[in-house]
Amino acid sequence: MSTTIQSNQSLGVPSFAEDAKLRRERPTGPVPAIAKGPEIPAEGYAMQELADGVFWLGDGSYQSMFVVTGDGVVAVDAPPTLGHNILRAIGRVTTKPVTHVVYSHHHSDHCGAMSIFPDTARRYAQRATAQRLEFLADPDRPLPTDVFDETLTIDAGDHTLELAYPGPNHSEGNSFIHLPNQRVLMLVDVIFPGWVPFSNISLSAFVPGVLHLHETTLRYDFDHLVTGHVTRPGTPEDVRVQLEYLTDLRTTAEAALSSVDLSSTMAGVDMTNAWAVFRAYLDAVTAATTDEIVPRWKDRLGGADVFTLPNAWAMAESLRLDLNSLGPFGTTP
Repeated sequence: MSTTIQSNQSLGVPSFAEDAKLRRERPTGPVPAIAKGPEIPAEGYAMQELADGVFWLGDGSYQSMFVVTGDGVVAVDAPPTLGHNILRAIGRVTTKPVTHVVYSHHHSDHCGAMSIFPDTARRYAQRATAQRLEFLADPDRPLPTDVFDETLTIDAGDHTLELAYPGPNHSEGNSFIHLPNQRVLMLVDVIFPGWVPFSNISLSAFVPGVLHLHETTLRYDFDHLVTGHVTRPGTPEDVRVQLEYLTDLRTTAEAALSSVDLSSTMAGVDMTNAWAVFRAYLDAVTAATTDEIVPRWKDRLGGADVFTLPNAWAMAESLRLDLNSLGPFGTTP
């Protein structure tokens, strides 16, 4: 018995490769001024002293932080794209050793170079982060020596760092790092200064936790925010603007979940294929949301025309699955 396999082309739709190529070649709007940061020098990173002994590092896409204390250096995260440039940057301002290392969370794009720090350094992580690191057994992400559940204070020389876990958000274990005396706050993969969040609301594990975390962030006293991504440090105003974007996204997606015209959406869909039905519905919700959001935000935040579509998809799914906004698939009367 022979089997005929139809390609996407024979079905009259673009192949996955063709579709990806079309997305790559689609023109994007200019990046607004608010999204731009310092120029990256030839050495591959920019460094800025945010407050007494607190240094921000960035390469135009990733960020980390280190703190020079009276006793040594506290390093927070080690993105592989910065890698040994972190040690070079530290060496430009001090000869003191790295004595403390902090994991913001377990993701390797932010912590995949933690092995560059001395084995003698104490390493700190929230318990969920520590459990994931243990499971992954990655030699480039050494296990923490100190684990906390809700809060932990690091008294390092003349500096104090307060670690606090606010509950599941971008990932379980993703925590605040606050230097109250220097008014510096670090929170990774939640706020993107001058930009919309990365795809699918930064691939977050719990979108309602991410939304709530904006309000929690604004209850801190800080002037500078280290966010792990994009071009510059953030400010409280960046948090307020992103909260406005996500609130707009949520309101628009929630309306679309109930207002999409099912009869026209399902025209031509194989109704015996449940996944095709749901894909058509979710694609329609996402498209309707995106068509409203992008014109309002393309001149306010970088990447609004790039990642609003997957962000709308993630928001719609969170509304359905976390917040019980099921539209036409709600409880049958």
